[in-house]
Amino acid sequence: MDNKTAITALAALAQESRLAAFRLLVQVGPGGLAASKIAEQLEVAPSALSFHMKELSHAGLVTARSEGRFVIYSANFDRMNGLLGFLTENCCGGNVCSPVQECCPGVDEK
Repeated sequence: MDNKTAITALAALAQESRLAAFRLLVQVGPGGLAASKIAEQLEVAPSALSFHMKELSHAGLVTARSEGRFVIYSANFDRMNGLLGFLTENCCGGNVCSPVQECCPGVDEK
């Protein structure tokens, strides 16, 4: 990951509703959650949520797919791991463990 990509991701997460939405999507896993359910759980107006999800999408932190008339958002675990790796790549002389890999088998580390 380069500096510009990391800055875009960190900027997207530097807002309370976006951070909460991203953390919720990480918690629910790869299956994701309908936009209406995210808005309901976070007690955010659907129009505000749409704006926040667009910002997270632009940063590559979430993906969206249509299922009938619903938009399902999912955390982009590859991008999340890439950001974590970028932030910790020089930690402890390069000896970095990956708690995400341990808790989420099958998620690729970047």
